[in-house]
Amino acid sequence: MPTILFVFGIRFFFYPNDHEPIHVHIEYQGKSAKIQVEPEVALVENNGIKAQIIKKAVDTVRFYKEDIVIAWKEFFA
Repeated sequence: MPTILFVFGIRFFFYPNDHEPIHVHIEYQGKSAKIQVEPEVALVENNGIKAQIIKKAVDTVRFYKEDIVIAWKEFFA
């Protein structure tokens, strides 16, 4: 599971067998969530992460969207 980013204590990563649409999984203090990257950034699933951390994670994905898309295409090419 390649880590794409690690900010604010949040780990952003892909699973090796992931599927489109482009998305990232996040992990924070043993809890997880999934954020869609394309066609637009949106929370898909949240398994117990507090709203303020989710907001930071979604904002981070928006900021690094282009880099995440490039990393996805390189990893799954």
